[in-house]
Amino acid sequence: MSDKLTIKDIAKLSGTSKTTVSFYLNGKTEKMSLSTQERIREVIEKTNYEPNVIARSLNAKSIQLIGVIIGDITNSFANQIVKGIDNVAKEKNYQLIIGNSNYDFQMERKYIERMMAMGVDGFIVQPTIQFELVEKELLNRNKPIVYIDSQSRNSKGLWVKTNNYEAVLEATESIIQKGYENFIMITADPSVLTTRMERARGYEDALKIKNHQVKTMIVNSDTTSDEIKSFVHNSLTDKKTCIFVPNCWVLPKVFVAIKDYRDLMPDKLGLMGFDNLEWTEFSYPTISTIVQPAYDEGKTAARILIDRIEGINEEAPNQILKCKTNFCESIK
Repeated sequence: MSDKLTIKDIAKLSGTSKTTVSFYLNGKTEKMSLSTQERIREVIEKTNYEPNVIARSLNAKSIQLIGVIIGDITNSFANQIVKGIDNVAKEKNYQLIIGNSNYDFQMERKYIERMMAMGVDGFIVQPTIQFELVEKELLNRNKPIVYIDSQSRNSKGLWVKTNNYEAVLEATESIIQKGYENFIMITADPSVLTTRMERARGYEDALKIKNHQVKTMIVNSDTTSDEIKSFVHNSLTDKKTCIFVPNCWVLPKVFVAIKDYRDLMPDKLGLMGFDNLEWTEFSYPTISTIVQPAYDEGKTAARILIDRIEGINEEAPNQILKCKTNFCESIK
């Protein structure tokens, strides 16, 4: 029975108009009496009515649905971003559909196609470098996109990011001042995301200014602790050494791999990560990290997107938020 019901049926049963029922379903009840809301609610509950999202999208300019595509939904950084987006979306009566791309362009494309079919009003995307291949199509269909954390290389669109390059550059300058002379970087492939490129370049440029070299290891999800341990062992010298890990999911792998060297921290060996603030404050030793305001990034991205969807145009289209550096026991 509920599968065959339409908004017209709900309107008839509750003694209201289709427009009133539509407003109720979209959370636009400011000008609706409590008795009308109650009648509609009772009919929906009694009939187990579930609105057809796709059908509604064909009959409305906006169904207040946002598509969110994140590179890796499992890490704490992504959790905070989504939480920030969701909190603003709830305030504005929008809902989210979330996709985990695993930094794979083909998955990004599939999510875009599926979300478009559902009638989403716009997208918040943590894009891979290749995402620019679908950007033009979305813009041609009047679907605004806000890039978060990273951005498409040639995009002139909307974005929210942090000062990755400057934050790493400044932190590395401080590390050099603390007497570190030998430098290692263990990173996920920088070519996949502009964010990774910025962080790697910030580290490399700060070292280049002071005539230091860096030994770099590029890792992936299959890289073992033994491989990382071997690389670190072969890269150590008699000089005070700093290891920089610019990816939150790589940092735990490195921390486990160098467990035999932890007694050297911070006098002979230093470790600097990016994000992972929660567990790094409870580890031994506690780990120095550059921390992004991930929750605020999510909130800002949602505000910009909804502003564009609703045609208000009051939010600045491009915003850079500042990271902060927490120097803990692993670097002194």
